[in-house]
Amino acid sequence: MQIFLTDAGAAGMGSTLVMLVVMMGIFYFMLIRPENKRKKEAEQMRSSVKNGDKIITIGGIVGTVVNVKENRIVIETSADQVRMELEKWAVSSNETAAEAAKEEAKKAEEAKAKAKAAKKAEKGK
Repeated sequence: MQIFLTDAGAAGMGSTLVMLVVMMGIFYFMLIRPENKRKKEAEQMRSSVKNGDKIITIGGIVGTVVNVKENRIVIETSADQVRMELEKWAVSSNETAAEAAKEEAKKAEEAKAKAKAAKKAEKGK
């Protein structure tokens, strides 16, 4: 009888271990991996900031980049040409790059729609 109880306890421990491994896998693919991807994209966006880009900082300041240094940028914030020097990590979004990406996506969608219309017209003949 003692052997039976020990075997049942070991089987229960094995299934618990399997469940823990499955839960860790789920946490990795649903929480950790997407967060790392977002961080990598944000870092890439910050490193690609160049002169003339319109940016928004994490504090909500909107400005145009006038100088880019290794870890800092200088932005112009208004018609009065107020200049501020900020750390690159303070950049929240690059509006110029976002607008360019939207335009590119729109052109790709239009090209796709034209190709679909041409294919449909070809079938109609």
